[in-house]
Amino acid sequence: MYEWRRMSPAERAEVLRVRRLEHRPWHSLPRRMSVEGRYLITAACYEHRHHVGVSSDRMAAFEREWIGLCRPFATEITAWVILPNHYHVLLHTEHLLDLLAAVGRLHGRTSHAWNGEDGTRGRKVWGGAAETAMKSDGHFWATVNYVHHNPVKHGYVEHWQDWPFGNAREYLEAMGRDEAERIWSDYPIREYGKGWDD
Repeated sequence: MYEWRRMSPAERAEVLRVRRLEHRPWHSLPRRMSVEGRYLITAACYEHRHHVGVSSDRMAAFEREWIGLCRPFATEITAWVILPNHYHVLLHTEHLLDLLAAVGRLHGRTSHAWNGEDGTRGRKVWGGAAETAMKSDGHFWATVNYVHHNPVKHGYVEHWQDWPFGNAREYLEAMGRDEAERIWSDYPIREYGKGWDD
């Protein structure tokens, strides 16, 4: 998805032309429904700009609103992290399409509010949200590690529990250090997310 932002206008036009000729979707990917209802929901600011991270107050307010939005649709929220330019949440839901519609409305509200605050009416804030269905328990636990490790991966903190805009601290307290280290060792993230949130 994010190779697109590195393409020239001519390269983008060619990609769209080929997809249309092959009758392939060129607007959004088809939904992959999870049998277990476990999904990673991810969204990034347009061109990965730091629209969320303008201030810690904005990040904290967005985190509260985002998690508050998810709760009515989710039977469990396992892991989440809000970063200056994107977010991830791993949850269980039987109402995926309703949740994604609500996320779209949240993106619209925050775009309008932040553009007003920043004096940038008409600016594109969000690049859209995507869901990834968990294919197995191994995929699920590797995703837990990926979400909690994201602030470390991007160089914001050295330890998971030091990032204030996520639930890594609560996860580590509930899981215990030994069990969290076992899960990290048994379900490594390796190349997970490479090229997406770089």
